[in-house]
Amino acid sequence: MSAMDEVMAQMFGCSVTQRIKQVDQPKGGYIKPKEFKAELLGEGTEALNPAENVSPILIGLAVDYMTRFMSGASAEEAFEISMKGASRMDQEAKASKLLSGIKGLDDSSIVNAVKLVGFDVCFRNGGMGYKPVEEINPDAPTVQNVRTMVERSLHFFEVYGPKVLDGFSFEGGYTDVVCKGDGDFTAADTLWDFKVSKTPIKKEHTLQLLMYWRMGLHSIHPEFKDVKYLGIYNPRMNTASRIAVEDISDEVIKKVEKEVIGYEG
Repeated sequence: MSAMDEVMAQMFGCSVTQRIKQVDQPKGGYIKPKEFKAELLGEGTEALNPAENVSPILIGLAVDYMTRFMSGASAEEAFEISMKGASRMDQEAKASKLLSGIKGLDDSSIVNAVKLVGFDVCFRNGGMGYKPVEEINPDAPTVQNVRTMVERSLHFFEVYGPKVLDGFSFEGGYTDVVCKGDGDFTAADTLWDFKVSKTPIKKEHTLQLLMYWRMGLHSIHPEFKDVKYLGIYNPRMNTASRIAVEDISDEVIKKVEKEVIGYEG
Protein backbone atom coordinates (compact mmCIF):
# COMPACT_ATOMS: atom_id res chain seq x y z
CA MET A 1 0.00 0.00 0.00
CA SER A 2 1.30 3.47 -0.84
CA ALA A 3 2.06 6.13 1.75
CA MET A 4 -0.77 8.24 0.32
CA ASP A 5 -3.25 5.38 0.69
CA GLU A 6 -2.13 4.97 4.30
CA VAL A 7 -2.69 8.66 5.00
CA MET A 8 -6.11 8.65 3.33
CA ALA A 9 -7.21 5.57 5.25
CA GLN A 10 -6.17 7.08 8.55
CA MET A 11 -7.77 10.44 7.78
CA PHE A 12 -11.13 9.25 6.54
CA GLY A 13 -11.40 5.56 7.37
CA CYS A 14 -12.73 2.92 5.01
CA SER A 15 -14.69 -0.32 4.90
CA VAL A 16 -13.24 -3.74 5.60
CA THR A 17 -13.21 -4.67 1.92
CA GLN A 18 -11.69 -1.33 0.90
CA ARG A 19 -8.97 -1.76 3.51
CA ILE A 20 -8.14 -5.25 2.22
CA LYS A 21 -7.52 -3.81 -1.26
CA GLN A 22 -5.02 -1.35 0.22
CA VAL A 23 -3.01 -3.94 2.16
CA ASP A 24 0.08 -5.71 0.82
CA GLN A 25 -0.26 -9.16 2.37
CA PRO A 26 2.66 -11.53 2.92
CA LYS A 27 3.17 -14.12 0.18
CA GLY A 28 0.22 -16.50 0.30
CA GLY A 29 -1.69 -14.22 2.65
CA TYR A 30 -1.84 -13.66 6.40
CA ILE A 31 -3.84 -16.89 6.43
CA LYS A 32 -3.17 -19.16 3.47
CA PRO A 33 -6.39 -20.42 1.83
CA LYS A 34 -4.98 -23.97 1.74
CA GLU A 35 -5.03 -23.96 5.56
CA PHE A 36 -8.82 -24.14 5.44
CA LYS A 37 -10.31 -27.63 5.53
CA ALA A 38 -13.16 -28.04 3.04
CA GLU A 39 -16.22 -30.29 3.22
CA LEU A 40 -18.44 -30.92 0.21
CA LEU A 41 -22.12 -30.88 1.18
CA GLY A 42 -23.60 -32.29 -2.02
CA GLU A 43 -23.71 -31.47 -5.71
CA GLY A 44 -21.59 -28.48 -6.75
CA THR A 45 -21.23 -26.24 -9.78
CA GLU A 46 -21.75 -29.13 -12.18
CA ALA A 47 -25.41 -29.31 -11.15
CA LEU A 48 -26.10 -25.62 -11.86
CA ASN A 49 -27.02 -24.02 -15.17
CA PRO A 50 -23.76 -23.00 -16.85
CA ALA A 51 -24.77 -19.44 -17.79
CA GLU A 52 -26.42 -16.58 -15.87
CA ASN A 53 -27.50 -13.25 -17.35
CA VAL A 54 -27.05 -11.21 -14.16
CA SER A 55 -23.75 -10.07 -12.63
CA PRO A 56 -22.13 -12.40 -10.07
CA ILE A 57 -22.27 -9.63 -7.45
CA LEU A 58 -26.05 -9.36 -7.69
CA ILE A 59 -26.43 -13.14 -7.68
CA GLY A 60 -24.34 -13.34 -4.52
CA LEU A 61 -26.39 -10.66 -2.77
CA ALA A 62 -29.69 -12.24 -3.82
CA VAL A 63 -28.62 -15.67 -2.55
CA ASP A 64 -27.37 -14.16 0.71
CA TYR A 65 -30.47 -12.07 1.44
CA MET A 66 -32.95 -14.73 0.29
CA THR A 67 -31.23 -17.23 2.55
CA ARG A 68 -31.65 -14.85 5.48
CA PHE A 69 -35.29 -14.35 4.57
CA MET A 70 -36.01 -18.07 4.15
CA SER A 71 -34.27 -18.90 7.43
CA GLY A 72 -36.40 -16.61 9.57
CA ALA A 73 -35.54 -12.95 9.01
CA SER A 74 -38.27 -10.62 7.80
CA ALA A 75 -37.98 -9.32 4.24
CA GLU A 76 -37.30 -5.85 5.69
CA GLU A 77 -34.42 -7.20 7.76
CA ALA A 78 -32.97 -9.35 5.00
CA PHE A 79 -33.02 -6.59 2.37
CA GLU A 80 -32.23 -3.69 4.72
CA ILE A 81 -29.18 -2.51 2.76
CA SER A 82 -31.09 -2.63 -0.52
CA MET A 83 -33.87 -0.51 0.95
CA LYS A 84 -31.37 2.02 2.30
CA GLY A 85 -29.80 2.22 -1.13
CA ALA A 86 -33.19 2.81 -2.74
CA SER A 87 -33.87 5.59 -0.25
CA ARG A 88 -30.69 7.36 -1.30
CA MET A 89 -31.93 7.26 -4.90
CA ASP A 90 -35.45 8.43 -3.95
CA GLN A 91 -36.76 5.08 -5.20
CA GLU A 92 -38.49 3.92 -2.01
CA ALA A 93 -41.82 3.27 -3.71
CA LYS A 94 -40.29 1.09 -6.40
CA ALA A 95 -38.19 -0.80 -3.86
CA SER A 96 -41.15 -1.33 -1.51
CA LYS A 97 -43.16 -2.83 -4.37
CA LEU A 98 -40.34 -5.26 -5.13
CA LEU A 99 -39.97 -6.10 -1.44
CA SER A 100 -43.69 -6.82 -1.05
CA GLY A 101 -43.40 -9.31 -3.91
CA ILE A 102 -40.84 -11.48 -2.12
CA LYS A 103 -42.81 -14.36 -0.62
CA GLY A 104 -40.65 -17.47 -1.00
CA LEU A 105 -38.63 -19.32 -3.62
CA ASP A 106 -41.12 -19.03 -6.47
CA ASP A 107 -39.92 -17.46 -9.73
CA SER A 108 -41.58 -14.10 -9.12
CA SER A 109 -40.07 -13.73 -5.65
CA ILE A 110 -36.58 -14.49 -6.92
CA VAL A 111 -36.90 -12.04 -9.81
CA ASN A 112 -38.02 -9.33 -7.36
CA ALA A 113 -35.10 -10.15 -5.07
CA VAL A 114 -32.51 -9.98 -7.84
CA LYS A 115 -33.89 -6.64 -8.98
CA LEU A 116 -34.06 -5.26 -5.44
CA VAL A 117 -30.42 -5.99 -4.61
CA GLY A 118 -29.52 -3.72 -7.51
CA PHE A 119 -30.03 -0.86 -5.05
CA ASP A 120 -27.28 -2.12 -2.74
CA VAL A 121 -24.55 -0.29 -4.63
CA CYS A 122 -26.33 3.00 -3.96
CA PHE A 123 -25.76 2.53 -0.24
CA ARG A 124 -22.37 0.83 -0.29
CA ASN A 125 -20.65 2.84 -3.04
CA GLY A 126 -22.71 5.99 -3.26
CA GLY A 127 -24.37 4.87 -6.49
CA MET A 128 -21.19 4.23 -8.46
CA GLY A 129 -21.94 1.38 -10.85
CA TYR A 130 -25.71 1.59 -10.33
CA LYS A 131 -27.80 -0.03 -13.07
CA PRO A 132 -31.52 0.83 -13.12
CA VAL A 133 -33.30 -2.11 -11.54
CA GLU A 134 -35.88 -2.27 -14.30
CA GLU A 135 -33.01 -3.29 -16.59
CA ILE A 136 -32.12 -6.25 -14.35
CA ASN A 137 -34.11 -9.17 -15.74
CA PRO A 138 -32.88 -12.61 -14.65
CA ASP A 139 -33.74 -15.36 -17.12
CA ALA A 140 -35.07 -18.82 -16.20
CA PRO A 141 -31.63 -20.51 -15.80
CA THR A 142 -30.47 -17.65 -13.54
CA VAL A 143 -33.60 -17.84 -11.40
CA GLN A 144 -33.19 -21.60 -11.04
CA ASN A 145 -29.56 -21.20 -9.98
CA VAL A 146 -30.51 -18.69 -7.30
CA ARG A 147 -33.22 -21.05 -6.03
CA THR A 148 -30.83 -24.01 -5.94
CA MET A 149 -28.14 -22.05 -4.10
CA VAL A 150 -30.62 -20.78 -1.50
CA GLU A 151 -31.86 -24.34 -0.96
CA ARG A 152 -28.26 -25.49 -0.53
CA SER A 153 -27.67 -22.70 1.98
CA LEU A 154 -30.70 -23.75 4.01
CA HIS A 155 -29.33 -27.30 4.07
CA PHE A 156 -25.99 -25.87 5.18
CA PHE A 157 -27.70 -24.34 8.21
CA GLU A 158 -29.21 -27.72 9.05
CA VAL A 159 -25.65 -29.11 9.18
CA TYR A 160 -23.75 -26.21 10.77
CA GLY A 161 -26.44 -24.02 12.32
CA PRO A 162 -28.43 -22.65 13.90
CA LYS A 163 -27.48 -19.01 13.44
CA VAL A 164 -26.54 -16.96 16.50
CA LEU A 165 -25.82 -13.56 14.92
CA ASP A 166 -27.19 -12.66 11.49
CA GLY A 167 -26.16 -9.67 9.38
CA PHE A 168 -24.16 -8.03 12.17
CA SER A 169 -21.98 -4.92 12.26
CA PHE A 170 -19.09 -4.11 14.61
CA GLU A 171 -20.15 -1.29 16.90
CA GLY A 172 -17.37 -0.77 19.41
CA GLY A 173 -14.86 -2.50 17.14
CA TYR A 174 -14.35 0.10 14.42
CA THR A 175 -11.25 2.27 14.28
CA ASP A 176 -10.11 5.45 12.57
CA VAL A 177 -8.72 3.22 9.82
CA VAL A 178 -11.64 0.77 9.41
CA CYS A 179 -14.93 2.48 10.15
CA LYS A 180 -17.39 0.43 8.08
CA GLY A 181 -18.13 -3.21 7.36
CA ASP A 182 -20.66 -5.87 8.25
CA GLY A 183 -20.50 -9.65 8.51
CA ASP A 184 -22.81 -12.45 7.47
CA PHE A 185 -23.50 -14.70 10.46
CA THR A 186 -22.17 -16.75 13.34
CA ALA A 187 -23.18 -20.20 14.50
CA ALA A 188 -22.46 -21.66 17.95
CA ASP A 189 -18.69 -21.86 17.47
CA THR A 190 -17.98 -20.51 13.95
CA LEU A 191 -17.86 -17.12 12.29
CA TRP A 192 -19.12 -17.71 8.75
CA ASP A 193 -18.90 -15.67 5.57
CA PHE A 194 -20.92 -16.36 2.41
CA LYS A 195 -19.01 -16.38 -0.90
CA VAL A 196 -21.09 -17.17 -3.97
CA SER A 197 -18.03 -17.55 -6.17
CA LYS A 198 -16.88 -19.67 -9.10
CA THR A 199 -13.28 -19.48 -7.86
CA PRO A 200 -11.55 -21.06 -4.83
CA ILE A 201 -10.94 -19.18 -1.59
CA LYS A 202 -8.53 -16.26 -1.97
CA LYS A 203 -6.21 -14.60 0.55
CA GLU A 204 -8.48 -11.55 0.46
CA HIS A 205 -11.32 -13.73 1.76
CA THR A 206 -9.24 -15.17 4.60
CA LEU A 207 -8.05 -11.72 5.67
CA GLN A 208 -11.64 -10.49 5.65
CA LEU A 209 -12.65 -13.27 8.02
CA LEU A 210 -9.67 -12.60 10.29
CA MET A 211 -10.56 -8.91 10.45
CA TYR A 212 -14.20 -9.73 11.20
CA TRP A 213 -13.18 -12.00 14.05
CA ARG A 214 -10.84 -9.53 15.70
CA MET A 215 -13.23 -6.60 15.20
CA GLY A 216 -16.01 -8.75 16.59
CA LEU A 217 -13.99 -9.41 19.74
CA HIS A 218 -13.53 -5.66 20.17
CA SER A 219 -17.22 -4.98 19.46
CA ILE A 220 -20.33 -4.93 21.63
CA HIS A 221 -21.18 -8.53 20.67
CA PRO A 222 -20.18 -11.02 23.41
CA GLU A 223 -21.00 -13.92 21.05
CA PHE A 224 -17.58 -13.55 19.39
CA LYS A 225 -15.94 -14.91 22.53
CA ASP A 226 -17.39 -18.31 21.62
CA VAL A 227 -15.88 -18.38 18.13
CA LYS A 228 -13.48 -21.31 17.70
CA TYR A 229 -13.47 -21.49 13.88
CA LEU A 230 -13.50 -19.13 10.92
CA GLY A 231 -15.45 -20.46 7.96
CA ILE A 232 -16.50 -19.74 4.40
CA TYR A 233 -19.57 -21.33 2.85
CA ASN A 234 -19.87 -21.25 -0.94
CA PRO A 235 -23.33 -22.36 -2.11
CA ARG A 236 -22.21 -22.35 -5.74
CA MET A 237 -19.54 -24.97 -5.04
CA ASN A 238 -21.54 -26.25 -2.04
CA THR A 239 -18.44 -26.39 0.14
CA ALA A 240 -17.95 -25.39 3.77
CA SER A 241 -14.34 -24.52 4.60
CA ARG A 242 -13.02 -23.82 8.11
CA ILE A 243 -9.88 -23.12 10.10
CA ALA A 244 -9.54 -23.32 13.89
CA VAL A 245 -8.63 -19.94 15.40
CA GLU A 246 -6.10 -21.70 17.63
CA ASP A 247 -4.17 -22.55 14.46
CA ILE A 248 -3.69 -18.85 13.63
CA SER A 249 -0.43 -17.55 15.07
CA ASP A 250 -0.40 -14.79 17.68
CA GLU A 251 2.12 -12.94 15.52
CA VAL A 252 -0.30 -12.80 12.57
CA ILE A 253 -3.18 -11.73 14.82
CA LYS A 254 -1.18 -8.89 16.40
CA LYS A 255 0.12 -7.72 13.02
CA VAL A 256 -3.36 -7.59 11.48
CA GLU A 257 -4.85 -5.91 14.53
CA LYS A 258 -2.25 -3.14 14.56
CA GLU A 259 -1.21 -2.66 10.93
CA VAL A 260 -4.42 -3.54 9.10
CA ILE A 261 -7.30 -2.66 11.45
CA GLY A 262 -5.55 0.05 13.43
CA TYR A 263 -5.83 -1.04 17.05
CA GLU A 264 -3.22 0.46 19.35
CA GLY A 265 -0.93 -1.64 21.51
